[in-house]
Amino acid sequence: MKASDLFIKALENEGVEYIFGIPGEENLDFLNSLKDSKIKLILTRHEQAAGFMAATYGRLTGKAGVCLSTLGPGATNFVTAAAYAQLGGMPMLMITGQKPIKTSKQGQFQIVDIVDMMKPLTKYTKQIVDGDNIPSRVREAFRLAQEERPGAVHLELPEDIAKEDTQESLFARSLARRPVAEQKAVSKAIELIEQAKTPLLLIGAGANRKLTSKMLKKFVDTFQIPFVSTQMGKGVIDERHPLHLGNASLSDKDFVHCAINKADLIINVGHDVVEKPPFFMQHGGIKVIHINFLSASVDPVYFPQVEVIGDIANSIWQIKEKLTKQEQWNFSDVLKIKQELDAHLKIGVDDNRFPVIPQRFVAEVRKAMPSDGIIALDNGVYKIWFARNYMAHEPNTVLLDNALATMGAGLPSAMGAKIVHPDRKVMAICGDGGFMMNSQELETSVRLKLNIVVLILRDNAYGMIKWKQTGMGFENWGLDYGNPDFVKYAESYGANGHRVNAIEELGAILEKSINEDGVHLIEVPVDYSENEKVLIKELHGRTCSSG
Repeated sequence: MKASDLFIKALENEGVEYIFGIPGEENLDFLNSLKDSKIKLILTRHEQAAGFMAATYGRLTGKAGVCLSTLGPGATNFVTAAAYAQLGGMPMLMITGQKPIKTSKQGQFQIVDIVDMMKPLTKYTKQIVDGDNIPSRVREAFRLAQEERPGAVHLELPEDIAKEDTQESLFARSLARRPVAEQKAVSKAIELIEQAKTPLLLIGAGANRKLTSKMLKKFVDTFQIPFVSTQMGKGVIDERHPLHLGNASLSDKDFVHCAINKADLIINVGHDVVEKPPFFMQHGGIKVIHINFLSASVDPVYFPQVEVIGDIANSIWQIKEKLTKQEQWNFSDVLKIKQELDAHLKIGVDDNRFPVIPQRFVAEVRKAMPSDGIIALDNGVYKIWFARNYMAHEPNTVLLDNALATMGAGLPSAMGAKIVHPDRKVMAICGDGGFMMNSQELETSVRLKLNIVVLILRDNAYGMIKWKQTGMGFENWGLDYGNPDFVKYAESYGANGHRVNAIEELGAILEKSINEDGVHLIEVPVDYSENEKVLIKELHGRTCSSG
């Protein structure tokens, strides 16, 4: 068969459902082969958005999402999405085209060494130089993309190779099971936990990638050990749990850091070095148990005393089966801190100021979204407010990027989530700056008949940087801009546009938009004056007072 036909069959063999992207003339054999496949092509308006959608598919399913571009500028547009998937631990395969490699008649026109460009951004990048290599290359790409730690991979299919005839057959998908932790490591971890006076569980990004939620909840419920989470660990255990001590959404000085400082042992589950450290180790300070799929990368602020390496859920189960509750465990101080945090998080949720303040819009979104509803956050200062104030009820219902932390991913990520979970409510939450970086995907959303809500928090500036600028004592300068009429902008694509003109309208518009079909864009003017007051001055003056 033709090599491009074999490539499509290899993708089908891996269980691929969708390919997101924009083909070019170098992909036309591939595109023609795809035409008769059960794999669905999702045509986007920018390659970066296609990559974000593929990465989100991988994040939510554990299977590599697939995206497609042509050579040159199409492939270079994948760079940010590749970094997004690689740093975020999301399995994704990028397929790019290339000019003929055996006989070229166009010199260096559009030629960029994409394979070399992708090396620092991926786990695996290869040019296919023979049609017979397709089955092995595709199988290896998927294997590497999906195994821990997941990430981005890349295959380049040149135009002349796609046309070749081949008689090669497919590779069967291998059965692979993650190894379980070694018994001596488990025993040492149990010993440290039983010797501790105030052990604390910290849940990171790695725990959100696999089905660890059930086992971790059993562990917490059995031993009544309180827990905190990182931003990308939100929702692994329902954050309404009485032992949830908060989210590490700020670098320091928050209530969660006070709780960590009162612990003498951190059981660190799913720690991922891409996230900002939720605590800093010091020699002679808090002891740390590292429970993860992979061993710890030691640096000046992270050097765990015990590493339990293997499948996380199995490791927790092994510890749970042999651990005994200790009389000397005392959580009274950290539970006092929880009371302070809970009271602090209620401040502002009923504030009627307009433009709306962050505490109020977070509360209104939480009230409107069902427990299994998914919010996909772009990047801006509102991400801190949602990480801190929005209680996640289920795993992977808060899709935020605390790894690359790129702007422009909110809307495509929500689209990817809706494609994976068509029966669940999905909302993209974007600043006006991040939204405009991939706003053209509104057309894609409308064309695909996706039922999603896009909440735009408008402050007419790059608000996060403006806040940092003020915090450093600099004059506000260079960060303000204008915006389109977002309602008319949405309507021009065939979406439904809404503008919140008074605080009393916010809840009703959210409720209506979430429960109606179609693409709904909601413009909400916001007031970020609470950033400095609450997240800096108030916290620095009020926390760590218990015990």
